[in-house]
Amino acid sequence: MSRNVSVSSRRRFLVGGAGAVGGGALGVLGLPGAAVAAAAATGTVYIASDSTAQTYNSRYYPQAGWGQKLSSFLTSNITVANHAIGGRSSRSFIEQGRLATIHQIIKAGDYLFVQFGHNDATVGNPERYTSPADYKEYLRNDYIRATRARGATPVVVTPVSRRSYNASTGKFNVSFPAYVDAAKAVAREEGAPLVDLSAASRVHLDGVGIEGSKGIFLWLAAGQYPNFPNGVQDNTHFQERGAVEMARLVARAVAGLGLPLSGEVVPGARRGPVSLG
Repeated sequence: MSRNVSVSSRRRFLVGGAGAVGGGALGVLGLPGAAVAAAAATGTVYIASDSTAQTYNSRYYPQAGWGQKLSSFLTSNITVANHAIGGRSSRSFIEQGRLATIHQIIKAGDYLFVQFGHNDATVGNPERYTSPADYKEYLRNDYIRATRARGATPVVVTPVSRRSYNASTGKFNVSFPAYVDAAKAVAREEGAPLVDLSAASRVHLDGVGIEGSKGIFLWLAAGQYPNFPNGVQDNTHFQERGAVEMARLVARAVAGLGLPLSGEVVPGARRGPVSLG
């Protein structure tokens, strides 16, 4: 399919007529400062994302995604259904029917966390590339409005940072800034809850430093792990410690959103970095 996908052609990827539903009254859900519901929340958090959030099996250990670790920071009232998969952009996740699969089962009281940007930005790959403008409209129509039409709550997550830094200042760069800005803008325009994982992850990386960040990302020495006998230097994906920290940052942000889900964030996510022992 061409990268220049029209808004009207996108509709065929959705189940039913959900895409025509606007923000409406549901758009005010989850705004910062809203009161957290007194009753315990129950439901499922669905994750639509890429390899940075994906669940990896034991053959990839210690590689892990933040979606794989999110349930550790939520109470047992909440189920996490991680549909994140590597190599997908906001557009290809729809084209391949993966969003439709979620929309077939998501229900009132559930949540859809959506984080894309890494693969959307791959200009040289027409299967993945999605311009920032199209990315914004996919988030608006297919992820936010269509999810609300099913009675569930969409949560926009800005793309997590890569291990990209300014060697002169020692500070980490904003990864995929055009997509970060587009995600923030559409969340604001639609009144959707926002987890600014881009900013939170960058603050965390600044704190651990350039050398320390190797322990967050998949930087492994030869012979260190059987699954990576030759070692690896990967500035995008996480090893287990990094995935845990990114999941903690997501949960900490959720705790401040004023959603029913906010009350299901465990106390450990509201404090400092997690130790793996």
